[in-house]
Amino acid sequence: MFTLPLYKHSFSKERSLIAKSDAFEIHTFVYNSGVHAIEIRNAKGHLIILPFMGQMVWHAEFLGTNLCMKNMFREPKPAKTIVETYGCFAFHAGMIRMGCPTPQDDHVLHGEMPCATMDSAWLEISDTSVTIKGSYEYLMGFGDHYLAMPSVTLAADASEFDIGMVVRNLASKPMPLQYMCHINATYVEGAVMSQNLPDEAFVLRQSVPAHVRPTEQWLAYNEALKTAAPFGILDKPQLHDPEIVYFADSIDRYTQRAELAMAIGDKCLITEFDTKEFNHLTRWILCNSDQQVAAFALPATCRPEGFLAAKASDTLVYLAAGEERSFSVRTGIRELAESKLFCGRSDE
Repeated sequence: MFTLPLYKHSFSKERSLIAKSDAFEIHTFVYNSGVHAIEIRNAKGHLIILPFMGQMVWHAEFLGTNLCMKNMFREPKPAKTIVETYGCFAFHAGMIRMGCPTPQDDHVLHGEMPCATMDSAWLEISDTSVTIKGSYEYLMGFGDHYLAMPSVTLAADASEFDIGMVVRNLASKPMPLQYMCHINATYVEGAVMSQNLPDEAFVLRQSVPAHVRPTEQWLAYNEALKTAAPFGILDKPQLHDPEIVYFADSIDRYTQRAELAMAIGDKCLITEFDTKEFNHLTRWILCNSDQQVAAFALPATCRPEGFLAAKASDTLVYLAAGEERSFSVRTGIRELAESKLFCGRSDE
């Protein structure tokens, strides 16, 4: 394995091949917007990652399938908050604040990490895998101080990949931690969702965030969902605007490793993670002419309802001085026949 540092000054608007092997091709380029990007390609597809902007996964395409939500952004935009460039496949939400803030909260949607300006970025390349890593030091006078180290690993001839995060409290006092690996999967009408969690693990969101503008039709549909099992098929796109959100809490009661899938045709999107790392799960469904997303699995340390809600529900995690935590999520797509989960069920 060898390490290849990444520097902004070496990127240009011309696509540049910086590494190539029998298994991989790696290109760098700069979008017209000025955002730096790196493409990692193997035989099954490719990832586009923004190495200096929160290390978000801007695009993911494997087995001939675009895994990303439909959105309004043709390219990433320079941004301080995620809503200014909401078009990526996955981003890191958190770290000291996360979720939809209430009027009483003091943070922006999903906190400071999604668009963070990375202090450094580099590639670790071997014959069998490519990993992009980065480092971001958050430091606020009289406030919190932490080091975040995100990563994405793609193996040779793989259509799945691992999204990682390591966070270390550098302050001399405890630090609140709210973290979600926010995976914005594609919305395909007729897709079938499944998981190794029981239906009773999921509860419908009761709060209505400020960005949601309910219609009478949606209110009636939402009311009906309160007393029904969580839907498993995306067969009512006209009713998924505004968004429909489910929460699953304390999921380590059911399994040590959560496995969730969404079948689209003869393929299956998957998300898997350790419930000791992420003990909460959100499902976010939205379908309108501008945005279409079936985020069937958003693993997190708490519900994404803002800092004060997590504190009130006693689900806020704290890191002691010097403490470090690691998180890892496997996501991507596989042939339906290879999926361990049964993705072809129909709701009664």
